[in-house]
Amino acid sequence: MDLIDDLVAALGTDRVLRRSLDRHVRAHDASHYLLVPAAVVVAPDAAAVARTFAVAGRHAAPVTLRSGGTSLSGQASGDGVLLDTRRGFRDVEVLDDGRRVRVQPGVTLRAVNARLAPYGRALGPDPASESACTVGGVVANNSSGMAAGTEHNSYRTLESMTVVLASGTVVDTAAPDATERLRAAEPHLVATLERLRDEVRADPAATAEIAARFAMKNTMGYGVNAFVDADDPVEILRGLLIGSEGTLGFVAEAVFRTVPVQRAAATGLLVLDGVEEAAAALPALVATGAAALELMDATSLRVAQRAATVPAALRDLDVVEHAAVLVEYRADDEEGLAAATAAARPVLDALPAVAPVDLTSDPAERRALWAVRKGLYAAVAGARPAGTTALLEDVVVPVERLADTCRELAALLARHGYADPVVFGHAKDGNLHFMLTDDLEDPVALARLAAFTQDLVELVLRHGGNLKAEHGTGRAMAPFVPRQYSARLVAVMRSVKDAFDPAGVLNPGVVLTDDDRAHLRDLKPVDRVDAEVDRCVECGYCEPVCPSRDLTLTPRQRIVARRVRRRAEGDGDAVLVGEIDAAFEYAGVQTCAADGMCATACPVGIDTGSLVKRLRAEGHGRVEQRAWRGAAGHWSAVTTTAARGLDVAARVPASLVQKPNDVVRAALGADTVPRWSPDLPAGGRRRSRTAGGTGVPGEVAAVFLPSCQGAMFAAADGPDGAGQGVQAALARLCAAAGVGLVVPDGLDSLCCGTPWSSKGYTDGHAAMAERVLAAVSAARDAADHDVPVVVDATSCTEGVARVMADARAQGDPRAVDVVDAVTFVARTVLPRIDPARIRSVASLTLHPTCSSVRSGTDDDLRAVAAAVADDVRVPVDAGCCGFAGDRGMLHPELTAAATAAEAADVARLDSVEHASCNRACEIAMSRATGRTYRHVLEVAADAVAATV
Repeated sequence: MDLIDDLVAALGTDRVLRRSLDRHVRAHDASHYLLVPAAVVVAPDAAAVARTFAVAGRHAAPVTLRSGGTSLSGQASGDGVLLDTRRGFRDVEVLDDGRRVRVQPGVTLRAVNARLAPYGRALGPDPASESACTVGGVVANNSSGMAAGTEHNSYRTLESMTVVLASGTVVDTAAPDATERLRAAEPHLVATLERLRDEVRADPAATAEIAARFAMKNTMGYGVNAFVDADDPVEILRGLLIGSEGTLGFVAEAVFRTVPVQRAAATGLLVLDGVEEAAAALPALVATGAAALELMDATSLRVAQRAATVPAALRDLDVVEHAAVLVEYRADDEEGLAAATAAARPVLDALPAVAPVDLTSDPAERRALWAVRKGLYAAVAGARPAGTTALLEDVVVPVERLADTCRELAALLARHGYADPVVFGHAKDGNLHFMLTDDLEDPVALARLAAFTQDLVELVLRHGGNLKAEHGTGRAMAPFVPRQYSARLVAVMRSVKDAFDPAGVLNPGVVLTDDDRAHLRDLKPVDRVDAEVDRCVECGYCEPVCPSRDLTLTPRQRIVARRVRRRAEGDGDAVLVGEIDAAFEYAGVQTCAADGMCATACPVGIDTGSLVKRLRAEGHGRVEQRAWRGAAGHWSAVTTTAARGLDVAARVPASLVQKPNDVVRAALGADTVPRWSPDLPAGGRRRSRTAGGTGVPGEVAAVFLPSCQGAMFAAADGPDGAGQGVQAALARLCAAAGVGLVVPDGLDSLCCGTPWSSKGYTDGHAAMAERVLAAVSAARDAADHDVPVVVDATSCTEGVARVMADARAQGDPRAVDVVDAVTFVARTVLPRIDPARIRSVASLTLHPTCSSVRSGTDDDLRAVAAAVADDVRVPVDAGCCGFAGDRGMLHPELTAAATAAEAADVARLDSVEHASCNRACEIAMSRATGRTYRHVLEVAADAVAATV
């Protein structure tokens, strides 16, 4: 039996992915290395991991553990079995009022911290990739981060773990009899650990070397400090597993001691003339007790200035050779913060800063400053020359040697011909990151990298530093472990590897290697494929927000698939091209929600959905384009037919329902079947109303453009039978506030254009855009003064806003501001209603939509909810529901996968009311949770109507 058949027999067909698409897209991570696995195993539990290890051992096949794929040193890429632990290991259990937390390796740090937030606690490690990196990677790489230092890294805060060893033995280090069980199951391993412990402790030179190396951040080699820090073999095992990069075993669960969150913080940007000046200022800054000191060089600052939102401290700065230090002070309360910043002020003022340092406690300003730093790697890498690879190095030296190191590093980079390198890092710890870009398929570039790396190693070690501070040894520095450590400690590390993994199947070539050129092999090529996504550095930040991540592909994987296809095409590999094409249509195109959420998480703003929309457009023939252009001209008939068809789907036997109604019924469920919405403001079903019509009485404050969703997908009645749909709800709220609305003429024929844009029907979208512009312009002309357009579904608000933005870009005077109904009510309507007239519900669970996140409507959504509910709750796992217009009808499996985690949160919260701000999303969430979701304005209208 070959390897693949053996895996299938042990795990089942659905757990072993063998298609070319699956293997190639999962081979890519954030590093500059690439090895394509023979198979991908999706493991649901520790038992499956143990079975995979057993099969790999029988076939002497390498096994690489993979979770978030944010690793930068090549430790998550392998050519045997790639063991995907991202999907099946996401449990989080908060213990002891947040003082401890039990977590599994597939959950992101951000998700864990969101669950700890109500307790005022957080995990100690705080890497910049916290939105995408997972606990598995944090443990495997002994991650620290921006403020963790060596005090709050994984090694210092991980209390216990459950680990699967290469033999299949499962060890819970917290069990009272853990040592006895380990000794019985793994006598040779225990004997080796005890022998090495005693030998290391008996060697003063070895203990002194360990003390010096681990006084700084250090992820080179194995954590041999465990032999000094622990006596019990199980505790030594625990220490060695942390930072072992999947080479000694799999950590299936970990219990962390958490750290308190200091809620008072002040952040500022200290700008100096250059990197050397910034580095020279660090000892004084460290002495002020700063919680974080993040160094950024001139190139970093210039890239940050190109972002959509730029902090005020950077916006007007004429960056030449400047460098900046992001400074943050933290305290338990405002009084403590004031004392800390007052004590630091003389030092800050005395430094030769380009401009005075303004320390701000404003949450929005602080978020903007930290966004610059956290997204820096991907943003800088995204700005690299096309076709080049980005390499991020990670070193540490004593803080007092940092200025000298920076000066010599600059000279070294220049000597080797690296233009515009980027330097940044955790300066408080002497931890430097620097990025190089080059075409590594060019033999000259490869030779330059080889020579530079040798000189870099000599430079860092000469200054008493470590070659890897927090990114793990990986493949990038494995050949240089013997350069950093004495032969005695290298021998100890090799004995550790042999004892844990005698067959040598766990991630071979990572941490330790006999190949002096391993860091120059298996380098990842970068192919230009699509203008929309060519800047992607495969960092993986987009993956946690993607609704199809647990069904088919993520944005990163869609981009990788395009790159793999282009490379195969260039190589003349027609078989691989055909295999990718056959699988990509469903996995890459049809099941992409194209919701744009990936752009909100991407440091360079890549919207993979825009690529997918173009691919859909290219797949449409002239006949389809003409048909959808015709639909734009007869939209009233289309919506009428659609709504009636959906109505019929609810009443006739399933056996008699014809497509597409059977798809609709399957997607929506009988309890959420759409039907025609009730009256618009001032009467009538969704029919044309002249611009001079009565509308809602009162001074006209907006042109109201109701969405097609309101017509086709009416909401369910509220708890008192008062729910009449969002259109009527808005009318009732406006009437209560004395706010007037006017409705455009020809309303039945208008639409935001999203049905055309999402499917790639460009001609139809243009036709509908012209209709909207003309109708809105006429309605505004009839009003007494200039007013915005209000739309009652967030996705449709985005669509109309896009129409207006395109018109404005073309100089069309009919372009006007577009406001979502939620924002309109929060800022214009509710302030005119006496709070005493509102009867609040006890609790309300909100579902923010992808459109509300992208458009910045979430704060207003929460404000409306808070005005009508005593307790507003947003699930930790809230995300895009995957309904995406009609995508949830065509592919209900997409919505099911996208909502699974949030649905579990909703069940735990068990609120009285459930609300969102987009009817399609409300349908999706109702189906996913079994709770009735309504538009938040319907809940608000009921609360006001109950007392009017």
